[in-house]
Amino acid sequence: MTTDEVLEIFREAGAVLEGHFILTSGLRSPVFLQKARVFMHADKTEKLCRALAAKISQKVAGPIDYVVGPAIGGLIPAYETSRHLGVPAIWVEREGGVFRLRRFDIAKGARVVIVEDIVTTGLSIRETIDCLRELGAEVPAAACIIDRSAGKADIGVPLIALAEYEVPAYPADRLPPELAKIPPVKPGSRNI
Repeated sequence: MTTDEVLEIFREAGAVLEGHFILTSGLRSPVFLQKARVFMHADKTEKLCRALAAKISQKVAGPIDYVVGPAIGGLIPAYETSRHLGVPAIWVEREGGVFRLRRFDIAKGARVVIVEDIVTTGLSIRETIDCLRELGAEVPAAACIIDRSAGKADIGVPLIALAEYEVPAYPADRLPPELAKIPPVKPGSRNI
């Protein structure tokens, strides 16, 4: 699946929004990819995650024991991708602001691939890697539907992106004038 095909699915779902958005990372952007509008459609989600699972299978050598999704955004793509990989899906969630594997146990040495929805800075994936490594898991790779950084986010393991779509993102104190004129909206889930 190409980046254009992935973005077309997002456009069909009305998930490519324009305005002034405060991203989960805290950066500001004129474009927000509202993946919830895609994930509400099982057929669109299945198509994206089937393609992502195929890409993971091509790039990750050796067995995968689990797919792990960071809550909230990674839950649906992790689950659907795991279905196509034929492995269990589990998730980390914030407890006191830190990702924890609260509902599951994994054996030391378990091989896990993290699946996220959209990556901008990679912070959620890095935090998930830290959590899993503390438990003794091996993380050979992480994957996402869309990499907004176009390969620039350093997550500490190989990142497998179904699509790379570089969208400008700015610190709040360095906004271009046209973006500064628009009131910001914060649609992400980091503080939930």
